[in-house]
Amino acid sequence: MGSMGIRSGLSELATVAGLVAETLRPEITEYATRALATIAGGNKLMFCGNGGSAADAQHLAAEYVVRLAWSRPALPALALTTDTSVLTACANDRGYDEVFARQVAALGRPGDLLVIHSTSGDSANLVKATAQARHRGMTIVGLLAGSGGQLKSLVDVAVLLPTERVSRAQEVHLAIGHIVCRYVEESLFGDVAELTEDALDSEGRLSD
Repeated sequence: MGSMGIRSGLSELATVAGLVAETLRPEITEYATRALATIAGGNKLMFCGNGGSAADAQHLAAEYVVRLAWSRPALPALALTTDTSVLTACANDRGYDEVFARQVAALGRPGDLLVIHSTSGDSANLVKATAQARHRGMTIVGLLAGSGGQLKSLVDVAVLLPTERVSRAQEVHLAIGHIVCRYVEESLFGDVAELTEDALDSEGRLSD
């Protein structure tokens, strides 16, 4: 790969991230506030998405359960993208459109927060998960991109990235998820927890 391709790809990512920082601060703050209130209130976070967004959902759920940077108690979060028996049984018996909604019906409770990762905003399984979450009395955050699709009007908080490029949207969605998780960690445990040693490099900077 030529240096121009590397430079243009990273420059594009930086441009999207810069626009998000300038224009979406209120929405990201609202997401963080709701995530903190959910966990502080004894409820849980649930993440879902398709493809690369499924990987992001799993990644972020792990940060809450294990840790991001702070050594602290486990926090309640799960990804609806990881149980192959549930996913395949539901897809086989009820159709793929129900794979997330069925789990929300089984595990969702009033006060829980559903975080949807979607670059199109139109995936039927995510739309149905949103409807089921609404029925269960849950709050819904959508990490979206472009026009936001159907989900833009179905979620409580829409973090709508100004890009149509799937890869850039997923990269920034993950960055936003890390920012929110760090906020939750610091808010709940910052006065008593310590940064884990493996989250710092030799000069004391965050490396995770």
